[in-house]
Amino acid sequence: MNTAPTEALSDLETTEATGSREFEWQSADGLRLCGREWVQSPDGLPDEGAKITVLCLAGLSRNSRDFNDIATFLSERHHRVIALDYRGRGKSDWDEDWRNYALPIEENDISLAIETLGLTRFAVLGTSRGGLHALAMSYRYPAERMAAVIFNDIGPHIEMRAIHRIAATLGHNMTCGSAEEVADHLERTIGRQFPAFTRPEWLKLAGQLASARNDKFVMDYDPALAHQLASLDDAAPAPDLWPLYEKLTDRPVMVVHGEHSDLLSSETCKKMIEMHPNARLKTIPGQGHAPVLWESDTHEAIAEFLAQL
Repeated sequence: MNTAPTEALSDLETTEATGSREFEWQSADGLRLCGREWVQSPDGLPDEGAKITVLCLAGLSRNSRDFNDIATFLSERHHRVIALDYRGRGKSDWDEDWRNYALPIEENDISLAIETLGLTRFAVLGTSRGGLHALAMSYRYPAERMAAVIFNDIGPHIEMRAIHRIAATLGHNMTCGSAEEVADHLERTIGRQFPAFTRPEWLKLAGQLASARNDKFVMDYDPALAHQLASLDDAAPAPDLWPLYEKLTDRPVMVVHGEHSDLLSSETCKKMIEMHPNARLKTIPGQGHAPVLWESDTHEAIAEFLAQL
């Protein structure tokens, strides 16, 4: 099996998320997978006043650090929050076969994590690919167990121009000489998605996507992941994901939409709200795909949504 480089990793962020711990579990094919858990309790277990557990699932090439801000906020309000690194991302092992970086394989990894952690009832916060996992999980977990879903800039219809944009950069420019270079690269490639970002925000985003290794800053995913998007066929019919979304109409849904997103359209958001009896929409101004979930009003909106559970 291939693994991520074993040198000590150091986040670029200036502060660590409080009240969190790393954990590991094993995939069915033997990979060491990693995640992070936020629990506001001295013994590391949910306290008696704990609210619903929130399971955070990241985007295609992203990792659990994407959820540091929202997880810290929710844990301080007595939610147990768990974020997973898929295989080949973050601190999880890389897979020697890139074809295993596929949704069904990852879904099995997620299910094993849910069982290992003993999650009897939870809500899912899924960013991009994480939201696709939540759609698929609608058949595996009834409302009594997966009680709600927050879609972070993802829905049953995906704009293909965004997939082509992501495919053009995935697996490239994996190593930079400094944190500033990582920030420069991000601003060049996704600047149109986040026109309001200032330099400190680009540096913060760099800290979520890259880690320091041997005086370099390396993106925290296996570049072989790019093979998943390399063979896109525009002539092939897109899968119909709306029946999966319809399966979720028996539980609350929240859609977080980046104002400038090229992946989730306003039309798709409108249809998601119209066809669901208990769905709400939160549009994030000045951001595109995918909203970073850093802002206090976004935190409050998510906490208010979860409070109904």
